[in-house]
Amino acid sequence: MSKNKNLLLLAFLVVFASACKTKQYSKNNKQIEKNAKKDNPNPISYTTLSYIDAFKAIAIEEMNKYGIPASITLAQGILESGSGSSDLAKYANNHFGIKCTSDWKGKAYYKDDDQRDDCFRVYKDPRESYKDHSEFLKRKRYAGLFELDKNDYRNWAIGLKNAGYATNPKYPELLINIIEKYQLYQYDQSESEREKLAREDKVFKEINANIPNEKKLYTPVNVAPKDPPKDLIDGKYHTVVQGDTLYKISQLYKISVEELKTLNQLPDNNIKIGQKLIVVK
Repeated sequence: MSKNKNLLLLAFLVVFASACKTKQYSKNNKQIEKNAKKDNPNPISYTTLSYIDAFKAIAIEEMNKYGIPASITLAQGILESGSGSSDLAKYANNHFGIKCTSDWKGKAYYKDDDQRDDCFRVYKDPRESYKDHSEFLKRKRYAGLFELDKNDYRNWAIGLKNAGYATNPKYPELLINIIEKYQLYQYDQSESEREKLAREDKVFKEINANIPNEKKLYTPVNVAPKDPPKDLIDGKYHTVVQGDTLYKISQLYKISVEELKTLNQLPDNNIKIGQKLIVVK
């Protein structure tokens, strides 16, 4: 009987902690939405054509810097933001679904994606989202794509899928259909062999410089480092829930794993659901 009571208590703590986090995230999102409406009381309601017109210049600018076809960038923006109509695009200016990482210094918007309440970046302006999209692609797994011509949208579409950008097997087909339906290839530009070599040299230097920091730059975190949830028990205890690890908790509260172990006199990294951990020094 005692064992059953303990299990029920544990289940209650897990549900309670999850509900607290969801409530905190909802409160956070409402504030983000309020700020967005205040900053832009008359938001633009895009059609796909007006979306293309609004963002083709920044897509071309990024293409000329790094070689990502403007047609690919625009097609991804159209597909992933619903031509700017998604909540993430409207309130967070995030047109490519880029998530928070441990180095993110800005605000966050939380919505269900791969997991419940995934953390997404909030940008001050949609152009920042387009620039961050380029930065996101400048990593080892996508390096081979930058050897393609900057107007080779077909192989870019296929290469993105093969490199793991999307799990949908029809992702290349979706991008290519959008590009050809709206003639987005008209914004792509050819380059001379000399221009191509100079552009590749610049991009590969930046990709190589990023490689040692890729985990920090590209691994999503559960919560924006700047805004951890404030549902601590007595202002300093975190209750362990399913999926928690010492590393995840350390990222959540901006404290090292070793400090967590010291504060809680933990001999190793093992923790249990329902366990209370001191997370404030």
